[in-house]
Amino acid sequence: MTGRTTLTIVLAAGEGTRMRSSLPKVLHPVAGQSLLAHVLAAAPKGDGAALAVVVGPDHQAVADEARLARPEAGIHVQAERLGTAHAVMAARAALAQGCDDLLIAFGDTPLISAATFARLRAPLAAGAGLAVLGFRAADPTGYGRLVMDGDRLTAIREQADASAAERAITLCNAGVMAFDGRIALQVLERIGNANSKGEYYLTDAVGIVRALGHDVVVVETDEDEVRGINTKAQLAQAEQVMQARLRQAALDAGVTLIAPDTVFLSADTTFGRDVVVEPNVVFGAGVSVGDGAVIHAFSYLEKAAIGARALVGPFARLRPGTSLGEGAKVGNFVETKAATIEAGAKVNHLTYIGDTHVGAGANIGAGTITCNYDGFDKYKTIIGKGAFVGSNSSLVAPVRIGDGAYIGSGSVITSDVADDALAIGRGRQTAREGWARHFREAKAAAKALRK
Repeated sequence: MTGRTTLTIVLAAGEGTRMRSSLPKVLHPVAGQSLLAHVLAAAPKGDGAALAVVVGPDHQAVADEARLARPEAGIHVQAERLGTAHAVMAARAALAQGCDDLLIAFGDTPLISAATFARLRAPLAAGAGLAVLGFRAADPTGYGRLVMDGDRLTAIREQADASAAERAITLCNAGVMAFDGRIALQVLERIGNANSKGEYYLTDAVGIVRALGHDVVVVETDEDEVRGINTKAQLAQAEQVMQARLRQAALDAGVTLIAPDTVFLSADTTFGRDVVVEPNVVFGAGVSVGDGAVIHAFSYLEKAAIGARALVGPFARLRPGTSLGEGAKVGNFVETKAATIEAGAKVNHLTYIGDTHVGAGANIGAGTITCNYDGFDKYKTIIGKGAFVGSNSSLVAPVRIGDGAYIGSGSVITSDVADDALAIGRGRQTAREGWARHFREAKAAAKALRK
């Protein structure tokens, strides 16, 4: 928000034992990115925006993920799990730096958007002391209820403490809050632990802010946006919502998705103009698709760059490090890895191309394999411009096939091939007349003697 500084504290200290996984909860993926990375991507950025992430003890992997997503993030450790307000105070050093707006968010709500954070901050600029994010729950059971007096929030009542009338309220607490930064530390320091669990709850901030004479307001959002993830079932639900968002965004941008519900995208998938994606295609993280490219059915792409008017699939697998030039083609049952395939080159079918540079206009025949691994190290294959590699060839790296060179079908190539040369690496064919007839007769006679 223009002219206002902000500190966003993201709480990511939860263990997530209900996930039944050794992976920390916030590191589970939705649309190719961790839950935490989604939240950090939505948090305010740029000048005047500071970020603090609260992690649990011995959760270095969570800290590493936070810094990967937002290198400027400060990491703070909550040594004991004593409630949400206690987790926020683990970042006291960041709070002490001061800010106009303090945002509190959670690392397991991957569907929250930057627009919602901006809407939550808006009442602070208008003078409110605290803004609480709420949603209308289809089933409010288990959620804290937001008790309103007109436009003002008077209390957040937990399910166990709510009266019958309060339990009928469907406006629920999402947990996400925005404080006036000038009073935030004062409010947080006043939160006590006089409850049955002896923990410090952020929800108590409502009464404290009101007692200080400041307004507390509610900003509503859609229930989907504040889904917290605690189980694998909830993770799957969040994936479903995120995929629907990403598909709609792709369609709105002009991508032709022939069967949208069968296409799976990553949060960072990018498309050019006039792209066509056929059914049952999966985009892993880090894929960009250029103008006019066509991704045929049943293909899987990950960390790959697809050039303009390139063709992929059907049934192709593009692994990390693949780059297709303009008009290049990778056809059915082809796998590529760490491969650059320049403009107009063709790898049509039944082929593995790994650790390879294929020059412009080259043609790689069916069944070709680049033998890039000796059990210890990977080696590079260079295939020159306009080269022709015949079907069922094995190119044993490191090896270079020159520009315009021709490799005879069925060859095993272990040495470099010069430009415009023909290389044939196979045994000479021999034939023994009548051998097959004599073989069958001998076998039949032997079988007759065993009866």
